[in-house]
Amino acid sequence: MGKNKLKKFAEMATYDHVFEADFSDLKEDGFPLKGKWHQEYFKNDHPIVLELGCGKGEYTVGLGELFPEKNFIGIDIKGARMHRGATDAHEKELTNVAFVRTRIEFIISFFAADEVDEIWLTFPDPQMKKVRKRLSSTHFMQMYARFLKPNGIIHLKTDSNFMYTYTREMVLANQLPVIVDELDLYNSEYQDKILSIQTYYESKWINHGLSIKYLKFNLLPLKEWIEPDVEIDFDEYHSAGRGVKIKESIQTQPQARKKGN
Repeated sequence: MGKNKLKKFAEMATYDHVFEADFSDLKEDGFPLKGKWHQEYFKNDHPIVLELGCGKGEYTVGLGELFPEKNFIGIDIKGARMHRGATDAHEKELTNVAFVRTRIEFIISFFAADEVDEIWLTFPDPQMKKVRKRLSSTHFMQMYARFLKPNGIIHLKTDSNFMYTYTREMVLANQLPVIVDELDLYNSEYQDKILSIQTYYESKWINHGLSIKYLKFNLLPLKEWIEPDVEIDFDEYHSAGRGVKIKESIQTQPQARKKGN
C-alpha cells in the first residue's frame, strides 16, 4: 500500500464520523450502531438515507448540505476514495453525514429493520455479466427490504444504458411503484435540488454527450421476487470510474428483449 493511501487511512481513523468493522466481528455481533443510529450517533429522529458505492462521497456530502433535515451515510469498500468525502464533511462540520467502509454485501449487519428511509445508487458498476452483483438486482432488493421502511425510496442515477434498462425491467416485473423515470435527466423538465450535485465523472460523461438516467421508485416488502427475463444490449463503453474510455457520444434508446426473441 502506498504512503499516500496509508496517510489517508490514518487520517480517516481520527474522524468520528467514519466507521468500519472486521467481518468476523460483524458475523458474530453485528455492528454496534445497528438499530441505534438515530439515538446514539445522529441523536435525532430525522430520516436516514444511504448512498451505496459512494466512491468519493460527492453525493453523500452534497445531499447532506442540501437537506439538513435528513441524515446521510455513504458506504463503500474503497477507503482511499472515501477519504475525499469524509474530509469534506469533517471540514464543513456536517453533523448529518457519516461514512461506513464495508462491502455492500455486509450491509444488513449495519442496519436494523425499518431503520433506513431511502437508498441512493449513484453510478454503480452495471455488472453486465454478473446479475447477483448488480446493486439493483432482486438479490440486493431482498437485502435492502430487511432494513428499509415499507414503501421506502430507492434512487438510481446512472450513465449506463444497461443498468438503467435492467433496473427498469426489474421494477416493472415486480410491479414496484415508479415515482420518477427520466431517460435524459439534464434535458428533461424534471426540477429538483439534486440536479446541482454532479460527480467528477458525471460531468465528464455529460461533456462526452452521454445522457444521465434517473429512476426513483418505492421498494415493497415482496414475498417473492421476479428476475426480469430479458436480454439487454451491453454498453459500448467503459464508465463509472472503471477506466473511462468513451468510444463516441452515445444517446441510444436502451433496448430490452424477451429472451429467445
